Amino acid sequence: MTIAHHADSSTLTDKEVLTWDGFGDAVRELATLVADSSFRPEILVAVARGGLIPGGGLSYALGIKLTDAINVEFYTDVEETLPDPVLLAPHLDTESIKGRRILVVDDVADSGRTLALVLDLLQQHGAEARSAVLYGKPRSIVAPDYVWRETDRWIVFPWSAQPPVSGAQVAPAED
Repeated sequence: MTIAHHADSSTLTDKEVLTWDGFGDAVRELATLVADSSFRPEILVAVARGGLIPGGGLSYALGIKLTDAINVEFYTDVEETLPDPVLLAPHLDTESIKGRRILVVDDVADSGRTLALVLDLLQQHGAEARSAVLYGKPRSIVAPDYVWRETDRWIVFPWSAQPPVSGAQVAPAED
């Protein structure tokens, strides 16, 4: 089992903080950008882990029931990455995407290398793929098709603002 690492950004002073309330507004506004375009996605693919929660929100906001996830590891800590993004198992079912319109969702296009890997993979398997992110950064090598906000700061998302809980932190249920 791979342990999920938590990046502690508590010492950073220059950071963008997205709250749960702000996330709700962000998803609706991002969904509106997609809906107002000519692109009509048939399938939504979330980039795990950061894109899972935005992907779920967008799937409901856009009424897309066909969803999947692709597992990519790249960040190892605050502003620290592996040399290249790596696909992790289980792998996306690429057999069923040929000729389909797919919306790829992630939390942020930082370097853009994860998004580039996923978009290239989908396009190589015959899909028409576009991307939606909550945040885009100026240094990204990919310009996402739909972006809620632009920033060059580190982003603290509500789902990763605190470290994972452990058994010792979870209080036993009272009868």
